[in-house]
Amino acid sequence: MNKFIILICISIIGCKKNETPISVYSKTKPVKETIIDSLKHPWSMAFLSEDEVLVSEKDRDLLRVNLSSKKKKIIKGFPGDLTDSIRTVWRGDNSGIFEVLLHPDFKTNNQLYISYAAKKQGKGSATKVIRAILQNDSLTDIKTILEAGPFTREYFHYGGGMTFGSDGKLYITMGERLFREIDEPEIPIAQDLKDKRGKIYRLNYDGSVPDDNPDFGDGAVPGVFATGIRAAQGITIDPKTGNIWFTEHGTRQGDEVNQLKAGANYGWPIITTGGYRSRDYVPPTITDAIYTDPVWYWPHTVAPTGLLFYTGEEFPEWKNDLLVPGLSKGSLWRFNIENDTIKSAEELFIDDRVRSRKIAQSPKGKLYMLTDEDNGKIVRIKNNTLQN
Repeated sequence: MNKFIILICISIIGCKKNETPISVYSKTKPVKETIIDSLKHPWSMAFLSEDEVLVSEKDRDLLRVNLSSKKKKIIKGFPGDLTDSIRTVWRGDNSGIFEVLLHPDFKTNNQLYISYAAKKQGKGSATKVIRAILQNDSLTDIKTILEAGPFTREYFHYGGGMTFGSDGKLYITMGERLFREIDEPEIPIAQDLKDKRGKIYRLNYDGSVPDDNPDFGDGAVPGVFATGIRAAQGITIDPKTGNIWFTEHGTRQGDEVNQLKAGANYGWPIITTGGYRSRDYVPPTITDAIYTDPVWYWPHTVAPTGLLFYTGEEFPEWKNDLLVPGLSKGSLWRFNIENDTIKSAEELFIDDRVRSRKIAQSPKGKLYMLTDEDNGKIVRIKNNTLQN
């Protein structure tokens, strides 16, 4: 089966709301070039300049990496409550350092935000977000922005994705942390407004709650912007429209691409586009609940992660398209979007698969991808068409 036919088959079984998606096969020929290797399951990268980036590793360190000289330097001063990864003995451990995000005014204030799995003696771990100042390759003036307890011994679905909106607010994804649906309490975690997990938050730069956040009623967790989240990692802004999009992991299939709406309930675990890991699980009925459909979902497992709207010049055909990497199938998806509707989809690198954690763009528009491996890499994605 040739590549064109494979793309058609895959795109037809990907689904979007109200209409059948159109498969595309672009003339652009992207190729991969490894720039940096020997990273320990890298999760996120933030550009300090065209050549220097901060890279977070799930396995322990926050690094300053020079893409030209290949030199790496560990950032000192990370909080001492970072979890001790047990991935060496259990590959299912999802803990570590997650997103690193520069403050919009980083050039003047040196502030950045970091999400990670924090530990508490005898209780397990929880997702935590801090703000700090980067000074002389050390973190100083550390302040907790959000801590999504309770601390548990579940090592899954931390969330931790972050982005800034055009409204000047910080948006944070928070996973529900459970592995099996059968362990859900009577009111499922992602539906419980008193539980910090399974939500998306909208906060001011200092961690306070904006006055214009949705009102979820008495007793609701402060800062919640949307509910019904299982395991959202990637979140990004469309610079053309200002709308925010995020990816969502299903269990047995049901991975999604969603657009974030104020006060929306994305349904987990009451509704899902896939199945349940606990096959005998029957979700409760929540009276008067209104659920928001995904913009796109895959019936096969993709495990979509850190997404990006492409605004560079190297791939003219991709301008303003949404790029979504995946862990499970290890490829890269390109979605063409018009009026917040996905018009076409293309799966890239189907013959060169690797667990792909994050897609990022440099200040000058170069495209990079992080691979989630023991020997993790920063990969440059180049337009081979321009070189032929």
